[in-house]
Amino acid sequence: MDSWSDYFHRQATGHLTTLSEEQCLYDHLLECARVEPPEAMLVRFQSLFIKASGYSDQHVWRSIERILDSPFIEKDFKFILNRCCHILINHWLMQPRLHSDIPSLVSLLAAVPDSPGHHRATKRMRQLVRNFQQTEQYAALRRLAQVVGQPSDGALGYGSPPLGTLIRRYPCLYDHSLLTEDSTDEERKRVRRIRRQVQRQYDRDLARYATSKLQDSRLDPVLASSVITSSTPGNTTRGRSERNPTLLSDRRLDIALRQFGGKIDGSNTYHDLAQRFLTYSRYSPSYDQFKDDLFGYLTESIDPKYGQRQFNQRLYDYLQDTLPDHNSQQINDVLLVGTCRKLINFLVVENQEQPNHAVFVDLLGNVGASLTIGLLLKILLICRNVRPYLERQFAVLFKHYESCSKDGVLWLVESLEHLNVALSVNFGTLTLCAPGL
Repeated sequence: MDSWSDYFHRQATGHLTTLSEEQCLYDHLLECARVEPPEAMLVRFQSLFIKASGYSDQHVWRSIERILDSPFIEKDFKFILNRCCHILINHWLMQPRLHSDIPSLVSLLAAVPDSPGHHRATKRMRQLVRNFQQTEQYAALRRLAQVVGQPSDGALGYGSPPLGTLIRRYPCLYDHSLLTEDSTDEERKRVRRIRRQVQRQYDRDLARYATSKLQDSRLDPVLASSVITSSTPGNTTRGRSERNPTLLSDRRLDIALRQFGGKIDGSNTYHDLAQRFLTYSRYSPSYDQFKDDLFGYLTESIDPKYGQRQFNQRLYDYLQDTLPDHNSQQINDVLLVGTCRKLINFLVVENQEQPNHAVFVDLLGNVGASLTIGLLLKILLICRNVRPYLERQFAVLFKHYESCSKDGVLWLVESLEHLNVALSVNFGTLTLCAPGL
């Protein structure tokens, strides 16, 4: 596998690299981006990387030719082209009115001419760009274009578009879908800023919807027993219904709000159960005993009929096989994080190389998305440090199915929609609490 660490090492040591030529290219694009409008930069980019048959600045073109002659170009090109793209993107992201030019840039990468060209450098460049289309860097650029190029209210997913076009809806996936191993610190900060903006808007929209439902006399009487509040300014509305900001039906959303923010057993919220477990588990004499207690904590919300068929036994056996060398130790933060990460592998997906998610699909088919996400929420509430890991595993599933139609993976869409609600209610600005308690 072509490694970013290998490329970085070559750049750091200057060993058989074209460091100065690459820097010439980066400096040129950065200087031009500062003074030229996006339309002119798109023409430049097309001339350099798509037509690749010469360039107005001969000094820059000679640097390109030397880069293409590098013995490592097959491995390094995806990192070089990705950085060139992000030089333009980073500049445009600073100005919201230029966000719509980012999809145009990414579209150019898919428009390589079929003909190889007459010159060796042209032929080489066009083939390398075609190869780039198969990389994770290109996939991440396409997802970023979907996020920033879509209006905030234009991603409701009507019809059955490819799952990948819905990426904007799921800010919890951004860190692991829009960034790659070679992303710079600046790019990571910008993606996280976009994530915060999209998440805040979702929290506001969900708060408005929940508030309007409470003020509607037709509201489900069980949900109406909760008070929905948000610390986000401007969240309340009066006298009108607000649009459901999810892809769930109103009824399913009402159930999800009650499930993730209300008293799930008539007396306790998910937070209550998690705090009770954490308090009790402190006195576990050993890690082995802790795993038994954890099993009880997780399975008490599973339908007994489903659990007794095979799920409970599989979960118990999995926990018994988890870090057995530490069974005699007392529970600590390292063991807690490691255990919860392994549980997420078991319940959601193993890893990107082995995307086995049969348990997750079986759970969804038998207990539904609300209770399945509730099970994962239980894990997050006793170990908040594993939230990024859970998000990464959902990103693995999303990327695995992103070319499928939305209707073909409704189980995943429903899961992500419920995950959005669960995270917003429990980790965002939206809170639900029963009055008088």
